[in-house]
Amino acid sequence: MKDIKDKFSNQAKQYQQFRPVYPQLLYSFLDSKVTAFDAAWDCGTGNGQVATQLAERFTEVCATDISEKQLAEASQKENIKYSLSRAEKTGYPDDKFDLTTVAQAVHWFDHDSFFKEVLRVSKPNAVVAIWGYNLLRISAEIDKLIDTFYGQTLGEYWDYERKLVEDEYKSMPFPFEEFEVPRFEIVANWDDQQVLGYFNSWSAVQNFIEKNGTNPVDDLAGQLSSYWQADETKKIRFRIFTRMGRVKK
Repeated sequence: MKDIKDKFSNQAKQYQQFRPVYPQLLYSFLDSKVTAFDAAWDCGTGNGQVATQLAERFTEVCATDISEKQLAEASQKENIKYSLSRAEKTGYPDDKFDLTTVAQAVHWFDHDSFFKEVLRVSKPNAVVAIWGYNLLRISAEIDKLIDTFYGQTLGEYWDYERKLVEDEYKSMPFPFEEFEVPRFEIVANWDDQQVLGYFNSWSAVQNFIEKNGTNPVDDLAGQLSSYWQADETKKIRFRIFTRMGRVKK
C-alpha cells in the first residue's frame, strides 16, 4: 500500500473557504442512478462539501479523510459521521453502502486497495461516483497567466499524482460496470481574492513555499491586477470529469 500524502492540512481553512462548489445537477444525476438511500460513503471528504449534500438525500452519511485539520473545518450535520481514516482500509461492515463518492481526491489513493475496500463495503448494485476538475477558465488573457503559473512556476512542484488529474482519470483502473455520464460544469462569480485564495489551496503552492520560503501566488496577484479591478467579479468555469459505475458482486 502506498504511503499517505497529506497535502491539505496546512491550508485546511483556505480549502474550506475557497474550493469551488459542485453543481446540483451532478447530485440530481446521482439520485437518478442510486437504488436506495440508506447509507453513503464520501471518501476523501476534505471540507465535507459533498457529504453535506449527500446528507440531504441519505439517512446516514459516513465521511472519511486522512487530515484531522480538514475534518475539523468540515460542515456538521446530525446524520454525517466523520472519521479519520485511510481510503484503503476502514472499519465499515460488508455490504453497507448504496453510494460511494470521491471528489477531487482519488488520485492520492492506492487504487487497487481502495477499490477492493469499495467492493467490500458496497451493496450489490451500489453506485461508485468519482469526479474531479482541472484548471479554471476565466478569459483569454487571464487563462494565459494561469497556464504559465500552473505549468512553469509550479511545474516541478506538483506531485506525480497530479498527472491523473491532467489525464482526467482516464488511465485509472475502474473495476465497476461503468455507465455514461453527462458533462457537468462548475460555474460561479468570483472576485480576485476568491481566485487567489483558491490558488493558495493548491498542494503545489504549499510545496513551493516549503522549498523556497516565499509564496508564488503573491507574484501572480500582481499580474492579475492588470486585468481585474479590486471590487470586480468575473465568471469562472471548471469542467468536471467523471468515472461512474455500478458494483457487481
